[in-house]
Parts: sequence; C-alpha cells; structure tokens
Amino acid sequence: MTDRTTAGIDWPAGFERTAADEREPYPGDLSPTRKESFQSVVEELERWGATSVEIDTASQHYADRPNIPHQHDKPDDVGVVARFRREDEHADEGYAIACDRWETQRENARAIALYARRMRLAERCGVTTANSTFATARLPPADEEDAIVATGRVEQEPHEVLDVSPDAPDAVVKGAFRELVKDAHADHGGNGEHTVSELKSARDTLLEESR
Repeated sequence: MTDRTTAGIDWPAGFERTAADEREPYPGDLSPTRKESFQSVVEELERWGATSVEIDTASQHYADRPNIPHQHDKPDDVGVVARFRREDEHADEGYAIACDRWETQRENARAIALYARRMRLAERCGVTTANSTFATARLPPADEEDAIVATGRVEQEPHEVLDVSPDAPDAVVKGAFRELVKDAHADHGGNGEHTVSELKSARDTLLEESR
C-alpha cells in the first residue's frame, strides 16, 4: 500500500485518466464538507463489505487521519483512489475505485462514496451480485496488462431524479415515484426523463437513507 502521508498519487496501473481540460463541475449534491466527503468514502466502502480502506491523492495526508488530505493542498492532479480488500477473500486480493472526472478532490471523493453506496443498495435490491460488482474494481495481477476500471462516475442524485428535497419524508418520496413512473412506464410510451429502473433505484435509496 502507498504511504499516504507523502505527496504524489499512485494511480492504479491500467486505469484510464481524465485530461485536465476535460474535467467538469460535479453535477450532484455537494452538501458534505471536504472532510466529510473523504470520510464517507471509507464509511460507504466498509458498509459494502470492504476492509483495509486506504485513500490516495496527490496531496499530503494528515498523519493522524491518513485518509484525509490536507485542507489547503491544491494539487494539479485532483484524482482520488480508494484501495481496499474484502472480508471474504484472500489478503493478497486487492481492489480499487478511482475517479478524476470532476474538478476537485472533494468532488471526486464524493463521487466514489456515492458509487459505493449505490452499488451496495443495488445489491440489496437484487439488481446485481456482490461478485459481479466487486469484479469491476478488482486490481489486476502485476503481470496483467489490462484492468477493468470503476471510475465512480455518477449521474443525478436520487432526490433530484424524483424531484424532491434530500430529506423528503417517505410519503412524499413514494408519491413522487408513483407520479413519475406513470410517464416512464412502457405502457404509457416511456416518455419520462428517467427509466422505471432509475426511478425505482432513486426511491429505494431515499427510503433506505431515511431509516
């Protein structure tokens, strides 16, 4: 693992990079602070069954909080890498999720945390399996040239999909879903902005977060 108290990001071999002039402002919720965004990466990955989570950036990291980069560092490379292992696999089996699509470290950390959350909730809903989802983040052996990359790229926040407030009560979430799913359903021509599966995922995520 990388010494996270020193500067310089160790980008996983084979993972694609985003050119600096192609980075965009993050389109989702940025209400968490910079510190909270990085902390949530660890929290969401651990809820997803990850262990030994280590966050790597091009910044210096606090010695007593090695997964938090220094607040005032402004590196040119804003990429964030989260490396981890799994409870049910051999200790030598490593995984990583990397994101550098957005303009700041905070935005890229936020994207990784939300990616992990959505994958975890999707698995709970039976959308996919833990093995197939974790496979997208598996690091290749040293002699393997190709890698499958999980970029942490996300679209709209669940509350934005349903056009409700982030803390909307369950009844409002369910009502918004019922109205929007009418437009999205194939029987009605499928003319809605989002698919039925996207609406269901947003609804389930918001209901889960309210518990």
